[in-house]
Amino acid sequence: MSLWQWRDLLDACGIQNPAEGPNIEGISLDSRTVVAGDLFIALSGDPGPRFHSSSASDRDGHDFVENAEENGAAAVMVSRNIATNCSVIEVPNTLNGLWQLGEFARKRMRGRVVAITGSAGKTTARQWLEQILGSLGSTHASTASLNNHWGVPLSLARMPASSQYGVFEVGTNRPGEIEPLAELVSPQVSVLLNVLPAHIGNFDNLDAIRQEKLTIASPLEKGGTLIVPADLDLSGLKHGNIVTFGLTEDADVFGKALFLPQYTEVDASVLGTRVSYRLVAGGEHRVLTSLAVLAAAYCLVDEVDLNKVCDGFSKLTTPKGRGNVNTIAGVTVIDDSYNANPITMAYAISAIAKGNPSGKKVALLGEMLELGDESQLAHAETSRLAEETLDGFITVGEGFMSCPGNWGHVGFAAQIDLDELVRSLKPGDTLLVKGSNKIFWTEKFVDRLLLSLEAVKQA
Repeated sequence: MSLWQWRDLLDACGIQNPAEGPNIEGISLDSRTVVAGDLFIALSGDPGPRFHSSSASDRDGHDFVENAEENGAAAVMVSRNIATNCSVIEVPNTLNGLWQLGEFARKRMRGRVVAITGSAGKTTARQWLEQILGSLGSTHASTASLNNHWGVPLSLARMPASSQYGVFEVGTNRPGEIEPLAELVSPQVSVLLNVLPAHIGNFDNLDAIRQEKLTIASPLEKGGTLIVPADLDLSGLKHGNIVTFGLTEDADVFGKALFLPQYTEVDASVLGTRVSYRLVAGGEHRVLTSLAVLAAAYCLVDEVDLNKVCDGFSKLTTPKGRGNVNTIAGVTVIDDSYNANPITMAYAISAIAKGNPSGKKVALLGEMLELGDESQLAHAETSRLAEETLDGFITVGEGFMSCPGNWGHVGFAAQIDLDELVRSLKPGDTLLVKGSNKIFWTEKFVDRLLLSLEAVKQA
């Protein structure tokens, strides 16, 4: 069955028009990714006053309708009259139209839905829960990091009506963004992974971030379950059905971890039921993420088989840039380059310090952005931790200028001499790459690093 029947598209947008049109197989906002049978939605690069966008621009999707048509679009959603041979859905505002599709798609889906937020680990938790639930029934999930004002409704609009489970990531970098997205997702279970000083430069303080994150519970007032860390301050929260997770026995779902060189063994309790599982990913933060995922599966799935869920943990893969492991020429590269804040930096540094008993422990640490007044202290503490626990580290970016690495400091990742770095690494060594998104990830730095290691392997 097609993703969307034409009549449903019109109904979703409130269009009373008997005109016939094609059924739709997919939805795209980028004309370059359009394939045959897609609906192309022509969004403005500026979302307007309702939403903040760090990538706002004067680009207009209407200028790319012709490209979408050339790539096989079956229909286009536009907000003005435009020449095209595609079927047309004309709405007053295409962003509102996208939200209407997301709302309609959520209402027609009769399965169970979970929303995930937190300062770090959202994408890993979403992918892990998607993999776990996928073994139990048809599962739809958001992809990449589609967690903002257009990513969430797009992910919903792409959800087949027949899905048994839906897993959606909800993010924020400004106050007031999570609640409307959570209401749109309308989950039966919401997961708050953590409250950390990510984007704190855009908030008054850490408590303001906590209050923002807790609005993930807003649609649960009619019923449902909120999953939160056991040590989280819940003052001001009205919703009462809470399941906690953590590393101590006062949590509803808790686990004890044994960190080994190649994997982590976890003995856990889920509201009194004892289970155990193995994680390929290392570090205390990954264990906490796995416990949140375990709690979500328990709360979301009727008559869940916890042993089957735990069997799936050993097969879980980590999204690229979120701590996934590459071993080339005997050197282990931990790619955690997608993003960083002071707490996740400390977790990642501590994880490699504990996990490599033989070779050198080395890190490339990129600047942490959007920390506001806390930036200088946060970078200094990170540098001090690296100095105390690692054999060597290079710092990148202005934030580390006053506290450089003991292996040096550069202003930009492109200034790192990859040949020299690779020559300094030997089989058995571990190299962590972590920093804010713009430092390594957008520069595809790890890809180039791995190519350099491959060249050494083949030499």
